[in-house]
Amino acid sequence: MSNKNRLSPLWLALAVVIGIAIGTFYAHHFSGNRLSIINSGSNKLNNLLYIIDDQYVDTIDMADLVEQAMPQILAELDPHSTYISAKDVQTANDDLRGSFSGVGIEFVIRHDTLRVQNVISEGPAEQAGVLAGDKIVTVDDSMFTGKSLTNEEAMHRLKGPQGTKVKLGILRYGESDLRYVTVTRGEIPMKSVTAAYMLDDETGYIKIKNFGENTYYEVLVALAQLAQEGFHQLTIDLRGNTGGYLQSAVQIANEFLPKNMLIVYTEGRRSPREEFRSDGRGSYQKMPLVVLIDEGSASASEILSGAIQDNDRGTIIGRRSFGKGLVQKPVEFGDGSMMRLTIARYYTPSGRCIQKPYTNGMNKDYEEDLLARYQHGEFFSQDSIKHEGPEYHTGNGRVVYGGGGITPDIFVPEDTTDYTSYYKEASLSGLILQFGYDYTDQNRDKLKEYDDEASLLKYIKKQNLVEQFAQYADKHGLKRRNLMIQKSRRLLEQYIYSRVIYNMLSEEAWLQYLNEDDPAIKETLRIFKADEAFPKSPDLIDKKQKKVSMTYDYRSVHRSYSVIARA
Repeated sequence: MSNKNRLSPLWLALAVVIGIAIGTFYAHHFSGNRLSIINSGSNKLNNLLYIIDDQYVDTIDMADLVEQAMPQILAELDPHSTYISAKDVQTANDDLRGSFSGVGIEFVIRHDTLRVQNVISEGPAEQAGVLAGDKIVTVDDSMFTGKSLTNEEAMHRLKGPQGTKVKLGILRYGESDLRYVTVTRGEIPMKSVTAAYMLDDETGYIKIKNFGENTYYEVLVALAQLAQEGFHQLTIDLRGNTGGYLQSAVQIANEFLPKNMLIVYTEGRRSPREEFRSDGRGSYQKMPLVVLIDEGSASASEILSGAIQDNDRGTIIGRRSFGKGLVQKPVEFGDGSMMRLTIARYYTPSGRCIQKPYTNGMNKDYEEDLLARYQHGEFFSQDSIKHEGPEYHTGNGRVVYGGGGITPDIFVPEDTTDYTSYYKEASLSGLILQFGYDYTDQNRDKLKEYDDEASLLKYIKKQNLVEQFAQYADKHGLKRRNLMIQKSRRLLEQYIYSRVIYNMLSEEAWLQYLNEDDPAIKETLRIFKADEAFPKSPDLIDKKQKKVSMTYDYRSVHRSYSVIARA
C-alpha cells in the first residue's frame, strides 16, 4: 500500500473535524436562528436555552426560565403530570404524609388578616395559649397582615422544623393591646378520617377525607370504635375525597373482600400490568356496605368504590365520580424540586379504565369538565350521564360503564327547588363563610356554653341568623332580596348553622349536622333496611333501571374544605 493510500483515512478524519469546527463556528456566530439539530428534541431544547442565554437582547435568569417552562412542557402530556418547585414540595406532600411540623392551628384569612379557626388539641399553639378566634398580626416581630398575605405565605411562615420557635403577636377579641406568645413547633397529625359515629342503632358511618400514609390505620381505629358501639352495617363516605395513596385504598378494600379478589390493576407503556388482590384476612368481609361518592371523588376514592362495585361487595350511592385514573411516579431533582410523571393507568376489576377522556395540551377543557357536566344536567338527571366507553360486567353480571369515573348504582340528584341567585351569590362569594366566622368570633363566650352539636344547634336556631346575615350581606355589597331570602331560607339556615357548628366544635360535629337531612344518607338507611346492600344478579331483579325520586340540596357548597388551611 502506498503512503498516499495509508494517509487517506487520516486526511478524511481531519477534514471531518475541521468541517464540524467551521460549521459550528458559523452556525453559532452567524445563523443561531437556523441552528441544525440532528433529529433530537432534547438537544434542540438544550440548544434553544443555550442560544437564549448567549444571544437574547436582555439578560435572562435562565433558572427562572426553566422553572416556568417545566410546568408548560408537562401540561402538554396529560392533565395530571405536574412539576412542583422546591419551595412547594413540602406543602404538596404534607396532606398525604399524615403529619407536618408546625404550630398546630387551622386558619382562614379574612380582611387581610389571619384568624385562628381552630386550635389543634394538645398541639404547640394550644400549649402556648393561642385560642380560636385570635388574630395573628405579627410573626417574629414582622407585620403579618395586608393584601399580600395568602394561605401559602402563612403556611411558609408558620410551618418549620420541629423544635424551632416562632413568636406570634396576637390580637384577641375584646382586647386593644397585642399579646405575644412564643410557640415551639412540633409534629401535627393530619387526620384522614374526620368522622366516625353511629347513624342509628345499627349503622356505622366513616368519613374519609383523603388517602394518606395513615389512613388505613385510622380506618381500623374507627371500625374498632364503631364495633364497641354495636354497628352491624357500614357507610363509607368518599364524597369530595380527591384521592391520595393507592396502597391505602387497597388496604381498606382488603378489609371487605374475600380472598384473591382483584382490587385494581395498573398498566402503562413501560409499566407492565401489576395486580392488587385481597389476601382474605379482612375482618369485615360479610358486613353490609354502602359507599357514597360524588363528582369530587377521585383517584384512590374511585379505586375503592370501583373495587366494591365490580366485586358486587356493596352498593355505591351518589353521583358519577371525577374520573382520575392516571398513575403518577414522583421524580426528584437535585435542587429539591419534583416532577410527578404519569406512567400508567388504573383499571377496575372488570377492566374499566377510571380515567375520563382528555386531549393533550387542552387542560382548560379538562378542568371545566365538571362545569360542563352541570350545564348538561348530569347532576340533576341520571339519564343525562354520558357513557362514552364500552360496557363491562361485574362478578354477578351487572352492567357497568367505562369512559371515566364510577357511575353509582343508585343516583341521587341535586335539587334546585330552593335555589335562588341571592343564595348563589351569598355562598359562592364567601359572604356566608365570613358572616359565620364573624358571628362566632363576636359570640364565642356565649357559644362556649354548648359543647355538643344538638345543644349548640338548639341555641343558634333561636338567634334569627338569616336576618342577621341579610343585614351583614347588605353592608358588604349583596343587596337584600326579601322574596329570594324567604325562598332560600332553608339553604341559608343550613349553611350558616353548619359554619357556626364547625367553628365552635369539630369537623365531626359539622358532618353530623349536615348528614341529618342528607338525602344520600336517607337513601343509605333505606337500602340497609330493605336488606339491599349486597347487589343482586340481573337475573334476580327487575331489568328496568331503578331511579330514586329523592333530591339533593347544595350541601356540596357547605362541605367545602378549601377555605381552611393548617400550619
